[in-house]
Amino acid sequence: MSTLVIKDLHVEIDGKEILKGVNLTINTNEIHAIMGPNGTGKSTLASAIMGHPKYEVTSGTVELDGEDVLEMEVDERAQAGLFLAMQYPSEIAGVTNADFLRSAINARREEGDEISLMKFIRELDKNMEFLEMDEDMAQRYLNEGFSGGEKKRNEILQLMMIKPTFAILDEIDSGLDIDALKVVSKGINAMRGEGFGCLMITHYQRLLNYITPDHVHVMMQGRIVKSGGAELAQRLEAEGYDWIKKELGIEEETEEQEA
Repeated sequence: MSTLVIKDLHVEIDGKEILKGVNLTINTNEIHAIMGPNGTGKSTLASAIMGHPKYEVTSGTVELDGEDVLEMEVDERAQAGLFLAMQYPSEIAGVTNADFLRSAINARREEGDEISLMKFIRELDKNMEFLEMDEDMAQRYLNEGFSGGEKKRNEILQLMMIKPTFAILDEIDSGLDIDALKVVSKGINAMRGEGFGCLMITHYQRLLNYITPDHVHVMMQGRIVKSGGAELAQRLEAEGYDWIKKELGIEEETEEQEA
């Protein structure tokens, strides 16, 4: 079992504190969901874990199996087994989807142990069929001209091909119609198991209708203020966040911009 441990994490953007002491432990074979109003720091948490230079960690720790993640470069974090599916995936002209995926897989393998071309093609074809993706997407430039739904499916294709230890999925459900949401959820569910842990950031219960989380966390004002099981997400969908604010005596959210 692997463990990702976040302790008392404080993060600033341009001198403004966004995360104000986040504590979270994720084990493999667990799926966690973070929900919360806009501007509470959910996407900031994802970016800070992966080392985006815009986000300054002022205190706290992030450890992967006891190793200090914050001391790693961005590529080292990926090689260590962390994966981020971004809310708005970048386009990379001139690099095909297939070439990007094969390079990403080999970056996590020892020199001389690179994946063979035939094995790569077999796995790519199998996973693209599973995700109901057109075959020509393998040779298209990464995310260039992709629709929103195609980009999200492509993020899940990367997840299934790279096989990280921990995946952070930042609003993977945003902008998806119901058919695309079902396919994306099918891919995430296929990854569940002893060697995989996941943190999903979402605003909506609808994603959790297809992926049942083991743990649900509510983030407000830069902290996780409440945790529970899947039933917590269902109550949030039915009642909103006001009951949590009243229960915990939380003042109305201030305007904070998260990336």
